[in-house]
Amino acid sequence: MTMRQAQPSLQPANDRWQNKDIICDVLGRAPDVEMGSIGEGWSLCRWRQFVGSYTLPALPQPIFTVHVAGKPQVKTWDRGGWTETSSIPGCATIVPAGMPTGWLVDGELDVVTLSVSSEVLAGQPHAEQFNKMRFAFADPLGVALTRQILAELYAPQAEERTAYVAAMVGALKAHILSGPPVQSHATDIPVSDFSAYRLHKIMNAVLAHPEDEHSLEAMAAVAGVTPSHFCRLFKKATGISPHQYVMKARLDRAQQMLVQTDLSLAALSEATGFASQSHFSRAFRNWFGMAPSEYRQQELKLLDLNKE
Repeated sequence: MTMRQAQPSLQPANDRWQNKDIICDVLGRAPDVEMGSIGEGWSLCRWRQFVGSYTLPALPQPIFTVHVAGKPQVKTWDRGGWTETSSIPGCATIVPAGMPTGWLVDGELDVVTLSVSSEVLAGQPHAEQFNKMRFAFADPLGVALTRQILAELYAPQAEERTAYVAAMVGALKAHILSGPPVQSHATDIPVSDFSAYRLHKIMNAVLAHPEDEHSLEAMAAVAGVTPSHFCRLFKKATGISPHQYVMKARLDRAQQMLVQTDLSLAALSEATGFASQSHFSRAFRNWFGMAPSEYRQQELKLLDLNKE
């Protein structure tokens, strides 16, 4: 096993492991930390501090990605558009080998990727889970193991610590190879005081139906905490307040509808959950720097130009 702080080099150490080098080329930087064992068929990297949209070409090996920290607005390209569901800290994603992917990162991101060789997957009872994309699913144990590995990687190195990290990575590998977690019911929620699963459930509900009320009291009830405690936890995890998140979800939906529909501003403001057209117009201008009507005219002109 090798373990080191990443050096700014894009030269592959072994042509069997190209995932890291492809990601390096797309991001324009080396991973913050990397470790791996070619003989045992795995490679782990940490990537931080990048923002924007990225097209990742097909990777030779599947990867298990853990969203460790950063902003919650991370989306992937699916069927001609960005997904409504976002990845948040505490989520995991599986990217299969041979599948190009697109990514939209709205704010700094901190992720860990674990590449697994085809030889390791061969014969595994749940290897089929790596044959298709699984985006932003809750995996508390996988996230906890990943964060513990990172904590040990940044501690002073010692022989016993290296063995401990190797054991932790082994546990993470065993966990992801054991297959998707089994849930007794779709609405079951873990009983811990607060969890990434609960936060993910709340945020996805807002993204799916931003026009709904989404009161602070209702969201806190789903989380199982008081409204004031929920505000603190939500902001710590996402960097924004619950009210700001709901507002952003409504404005993002309105932005899409301005281009994709011919609804009047009054109808559109009602459809996206705003109390009035004036409230919607004021919020839109504050967020995007222009009036909704100006944005619609601008985007429709661009569409016309692209058709010519």
